[in-house]
Amino acid sequence: MPDLPRRKAGIVACSGEELAEGTVTRLAALKVLHELRPGNTVTICLPLFLAGGEGDRAFARFHPTITVDGCELRCAARGTEMYSGKPAASIVVNELAAERGVGKIEGRRRLNEAGKQAVDVTAQKLAELVDQFVGKQDGPEQVAESTVPQPSEAKIATCSCGSEVAVNEVLIAGERVELLALPLIFQHCREKGRAPEAAGEDLLQNVKIYNYVPPEAEASYREAIVREYAAFCAREESR
Repeated sequence: MPDLPRRKAGIVACSGEELAEGTVTRLAALKVLHELRPGNTVTICLPLFLAGGEGDRAFARFHPTITVDGCELRCAARGTEMYSGKPAASIVVNELAAERGVGKIEGRRRLNEAGKQAVDVTAQKLAELVDQFVGKQDGPEQVAESTVPQPSEAKIATCSCGSEVAVNEVLIAGERVELLALPLIFQHCREKGRAPEAAGEDLLQNVKIYNYVPPEAEASYREAIVREYAAFCAREESR
């Protein structure tokens, strides 16, 4: 009788760059993937997932998926539910940290001690949920002191899955703003046949899922994103 592939759980970590809790989500996902439950988990790249990664979306439709968000906006949970169905479980770092008595989390690029503790607490909770949905494998029982390296500043954003996602500078209302994964969003929109003049709201909503857009600046962001998308389409058509 042939061996059946091991059932795995997918972990979708939020891509929030403006909060230290967003850093916690990615480091906790890495800890589970590489240290705590390496045989029972995969990570799903949120930007690729939202921008049209059909393989990741199919996995999330047919396997238990756990989302881990930094804050109450629950971008990972909302994105997963939008494209693949309600996740099997969801974790919100700031809620879990408050429940476990973790102090104030600070340091987007280099976490403080409370942030490191939050990584361990979140990773342990993720491991428990993985065991609940796909069974327990041999491996570490407890989370040791965090050994996951802190992320460094770069023009390439590295997701929990190890995928490299471009960060583009866009001129918005006279200021240069870094936005994550614009080429992926643009490519997906173009493949759907959306013309720039009709795609503004869809583009903005996709950008908002994993980039922070100040509510008062949405109109300026929409205008800039449409302008960039039009330039992208022109470049693609000239090839």
